[in-house]
Amino acid sequence: MPRRNLWGLILLLSMAALCGSLLAQTEKTITIRMLDGKTGKPMPVSGYVVRVDHDPTVHADWVMPGGDGSAKLTVPANAKVLSVQGTYDASMQLYFNCDSANGKQDPVERWYAISDILATGVVAPNGCGRASNAAKIKPTAKPGEFVFMVRKMTMAEEWRN
Repeated sequence: MPRRNLWGLILLLSMAALCGSLLAQTEKTITIRMLDGKTGKPMPVSGYVVRVDHDPTVHADWVMPGGDGSAKLTVPANAKVLSVQGTYDASMQLYFNCDSANGKQDPVERWYAISDILATGVVAPNGCGRASNAAKIKPTAKPGEFVFMVRKMTMAEEWRN
C-alpha cells in the first residue's frame, strides 16, 4: 500500500473515532423501571411522559420501551434534571407517582438530577399504600438506572384531571 494511501486511511479512521466520541457526548442513556408501589412488581405501561430541566415539553420520543418493564431513555448531554411519569390503558391516563405527597389534591411533580442517576442510580421514594407495605419494597438501582413506583389513580383523582 503506498504511503499516501496509508496516511489517508489513518486520517479517515481518526476522524471517524473523533466523530463517534463527539456523538457519545451529545446524549446520555438512562434505564428507567416503573414498579407498582404496593407490590414492587413491574407495571404495564402504554407510554412515558418525560420532561427535562423544568420545561413543560413532553419527550415521549426519547424512550425506547423494553420487553421486561424497563425502558431506555436518551436525554441530551446538557440536560440536568428529569421528571418521568407513565401512562396506561393505551391512553394519556397517567399513573400516580408514589414519590408525590399522597392524598394531596394536586400531586407534586418531583425532579431528579441526571448526574445522580448516571453516577449511582436513583430509587424514588415510595409513598403509596400502607407504610408497612411500602417499607417492604426495597428496589435497588445500578448506576444509570432510575426506579420509581406508581399506582393507578382513584376515580376521584381521574375525575379531577
